[in-house]
Amino acid sequence: MTQITNHLPTAELQALDAAHHMHPFSTQAGFETRGARVITRAKGVFLTDSEGEEILDAMAGLWCVNIGYGRDELADVAARQMRELPYYNTFFQTTHVPAIALSAKLVEIAPDGFSHVFYGSSGSEANDTNIRLVRHYWATKGQPDKNIIISRKNAYHGSTMGGGSLGGMSGMHAQGGMPIPNIHHIGQPNWYAEGGDMTPAEFGLMRARELEQAIEQLGADRVAAFIAEPVQGAGGVIVAPDTYWPEIQRICDAHDILLIADEVICGFGRTGQWFGSQTLNIRPDIMTMAKGLSSGYAPIAGSMISAEVAQVVGQTEFNHGYTYHAHPVAAAVALENIRILEEEKIIQRVHDDIGPYLQGKWRALADHPLVGEAQIVGMMGSIALTPDKSRRAPFAAEAGTAGYITREISFANNLVMRHVGDRMIISPPLTITHAEVDLLIERATKTLDQALAKIKSEGLLVAG
Repeated sequence: MTQITNHLPTAELQALDAAHHMHPFSTQAGFETRGARVITRAKGVFLTDSEGEEILDAMAGLWCVNIGYGRDELADVAARQMRELPYYNTFFQTTHVPAIALSAKLVEIAPDGFSHVFYGSSGSEANDTNIRLVRHYWATKGQPDKNIIISRKNAYHGSTMGGGSLGGMSGMHAQGGMPIPNIHHIGQPNWYAEGGDMTPAEFGLMRARELEQAIEQLGADRVAAFIAEPVQGAGGVIVAPDTYWPEIQRICDAHDILLIADEVICGFGRTGQWFGSQTLNIRPDIMTMAKGLSSGYAPIAGSMISAEVAQVVGQTEFNHGYTYHAHPVAAAVALENIRILEEEKIIQRVHDDIGPYLQGKWRALADHPLVGEAQIVGMMGSIALTPDKSRRAPFAAEAGTAGYITREISFANNLVMRHVGDRMIISPPLTITHAEVDLLIERATKTLDQALAKIKSEGLLVAG
């Protein structure tokens, strides 16, 4: 039996990695001069690397390991399904039991109005599906020119041609010919960085009404859908002002455009409800799911589709699909993941106990001299680094310089805390304990203290 083990010294593993493994969102030369950190094991909220260091993973992998690492139940279910039916497709009027069972379960836990699921293997794939889905929907209704999708700047909806185009990341759009045609972007609801002298309430309304202005400019007969994350994740955990989402919902309803909630990060308990749409009182027509659907244990994603959209699209053949659509092993793992979330009342605990505990500790970081604001919804939080708290000022240095310094110090302190520009973000496993939250905050505070000292010593504590 072939086994993959950590049988080589770290330096040799790093050299092999640099020689043959092309990493995502990375400069390859960096791996030749400074090797990757090699993760070998994980349990609960902790990772262990090839040097035996124990690291608190405050990002739950990539926002996805909601039930924590090392759950034997998911491994057992995967093994059992592999022995019974390791693979079959759902093309050509064929199905299998895991696909049937998972689809029914997802409709059960979704907000009212959803009836069907279209599967993929990643959030990027699911958002590619959404582009084709909404365009096919309007074409079937006799409106083929209603094909423009509006998104937001600094949004993240994946890195495929479709998903990357829907997203509003300028660095991604600079490579590979994105965005594709008929994708339009409006401003993000980031009051801290872009609100100026407006109150959050005023700014929220202003940014929401950019959607209405775009619809009027492009033509309501051309706009098919608006897509947004309930809380912007990879954009820096940006929480919209309270006035934003009610106005967005009003505009979508008034102009007859579909609302797509990208729940890839916010779904499956991250915000203290099954879906972020429920937390923020959004009524989407389509929800993108991935990550927490299987807690990252198997690659699976999906588009939850409302009964009305499913009925229209189902009138004709939808010429779209993936080899691994509703893969039986991934579907079985997702079902077991949902069972654990339900039976262990993990989402209820996020809402009533560990969420409020983390929120109180995280918001207190706003008192640190390097922090301008601390935002958190459920179990996803961010802090904005600033040289001048009173003015919400950015650094004079290139954006992200202070954030990168802070991230590197955080990693050295055995805390995985990510940076987005000069914002630090967290999204720990939902199973984290009170004591582990205390440790997270202790290491985050130590990191901020050390980062402030380094930023000062390098002459970077200067407002732009």
